[in-house]
Amino acid sequence: MMLFKDIIGQEEVKKRLVHSVQENRVSHAQLFLGAEGSGALSLAVAYTQYILCKTPKGSDACGMCASCMKNNKLVHPDVHFVYPVALKKGSVEKSTDVAVEWRESFLENSYLNLSDWFSSLDAENKQPIIGVEESGEILRKLALTTYEGEFKVMIIWMPEKMNIAAANKLLKILEEPPDKTLFLLVSENEEALLSTIYSRTQLIKVNRISDEEIKESLIEKNQLSPDDASRIAYLADGNYNAALKLTGENLEENLHLHKFREWMRMIFKVDVVGIISWVEEIANSKVGRENQKAFLLYGLNIFRECLVGMYGDKTLLRVDGEELDFVQKLSTKLDGNICKQLSDELNEAIIHIERNGSAKLIFTDLSLKCMRIVKKQVPA
Repeated sequence: MMLFKDIIGQEEVKKRLVHSVQENRVSHAQLFLGAEGSGALSLAVAYTQYILCKTPKGSDACGMCASCMKNNKLVHPDVHFVYPVALKKGSVEKSTDVAVEWRESFLENSYLNLSDWFSSLDAENKQPIIGVEESGEILRKLALTTYEGEFKVMIIWMPEKMNIAAANKLLKILEEPPDKTLFLLVSENEEALLSTIYSRTQLIKVNRISDEEIKESLIEKNQLSPDDASRIAYLADGNYNAALKLTGENLEENLHLHKFREWMRMIFKVDVVGIISWVEEIANSKVGRENQKAFLLYGLNIFRECLVGMYGDKTLLRVDGEELDFVQKLSTKLDGNICKQLSDELNEAIIHIERNGSAKLIFTDLSLKCMRIVKKQVPA
């Protein structure tokens, strides 16, 4: 079930969405923009359920009518989902081809990220995309009349993964949609979204969840102690998906600590032989591109924590335990200039991973560049 009351925090956004329905001011194209784990996708789904509910209860859907029962299972005939899929040789995969997997993944964790989704498809090494064939499918579905509800709703998750051809094919219908048709786009990255899509939507900004709201949810839903819940909420930094993973798994494994610490040790020792072996492991196709990207993003976060520790208020550090110990030791070997250069290289590697470059070449090149940076500027 996806009701507004089930979504953590975001009270102001909920009120805005409810008022738009009650005052009959539902915009035909809306962009829910929020970072991973903020609940933007959950809000779009709850909003859809509220719009289509036959007997809404004030500020929420009833959860019990025929429309709600179908929305609870993501099988309402007037609600359509589009999400990134993996292109396969010899065939073009569309959202409808993996609809069962999508329903299972979302119902298991409505705060899922792209890596979670592709992991469920066993497609971690594939490039996520929303292609032009998907746009044709959208146009076909929206040409049909509604089955049960007053509106037809098209929820597009991660529209930043839409290629230019797909986006161009949707521009006209986004600007002049059929009557009683709603587009709800859910994005994590405003900068990666095509400007032609962004300009045709009404923005719904979804903020990160507060530490206190995450803490309260973990205590209530996961039966954590207040101390554990507070610690995890602090480390999650507004990302409820990260909080869930921290709750259920080993922190070191979850945050790539072991792998990144090993890599940094070899970088500073200029251990080329060790790096070659390390690259073979992380560039393995079984690791997958999204996990490789997640590792690089983790490294960027570590460098950020180092900068906070060196120049900022140490109480703002969002690490503890082994991770805190690692950050403190690494900070003694770095300065602001080195952190910036290393971060620039990691960002460059992320771009190449997203462009489907050879992971082995990318991580080898990254490692050698990082070695040169630290060798040049860190005293022996």
